[in-house]
Amino acid sequence: MASATHLDAAHDPATMNVADSEIGKFDAIAGRFWDEHGPFRPLHQLNPQRVRFITEHSTCAGARVLDVGCGGGLVCEALARAGAAVTGIDLAGGMIEVARIHAAAHGLDIDYRVASAEALLASAPGAYDLVTCMEMLEHVPQPRAMLATLAGLVRPGGSVFISTLNRNLKSFLVAIVGAEYLLGVVPRGTHEYERFIRPSELARWGRAAGLVAHALTGIELDPFGGTRLRRDPAVNYLTQFVREA
Repeated sequence: MASATHLDAAHDPATMNVADSEIGKFDAIAGRFWDEHGPFRPLHQLNPQRVRFITEHSTCAGARVLDVGCGGGLVCEALARAGAAVTGIDLAGGMIEVARIHAAAHGLDIDYRVASAEALLASAPGAYDLVTCMEMLEHVPQPRAMLATLAGLVRPGGSVFISTLNRNLKSFLVAIVGAEYLLGVVPRGTHEYERFIRPSELARWGRAAGLVAHALTGIELDPFGGTRLRRDPAVNYLTQFVREA
């Protein structure tokens, strides 16, 4: 659900792994990003568990962190508070504007950029200790290529953290039928079932990109409030990859 990355006009759009419709979808509601009861409510619910998983499987204090598809900055702000030097990139300019304003209002020094992961890879390969990509892979046209780009951005021995949605009947019923159509906690059309990613697919793409899967956990989301980490990755899940030295 985090908005897809975009690139500024100085770069060739043909090189970007992005769907313009996805950018517009999230840019249109960027102003409500920090409304905990608005269209991004599920992200606010998921975020404590996402951050818990990251901080339990890596050292954030002093780390150089890149959040790809950062949206309005939920993960960026949490990791900055944990002591990381954080860069957040997104192609939705409205999201970056919201993120900058919110960080400034809370005294947080975060480097937000309207930029693509591909452009950053060209200028700063292997520059980060940790790379995070939360609820974004299921919104890009070529998720396998995006994972390879993320692998190139992290240093050898560094970690890539992915949060996404599994592809099965349960995830369809929970994330689309339930969340979008029955409960209305997510705007209709946010997700496309065909773009959901099985953990086995993600692990295979990671291996091809020189990433080793180190940890996998599910996130159980109660639409009425509350989340928890659990072993079953049937719907939302988190994966930690480590780049081979």
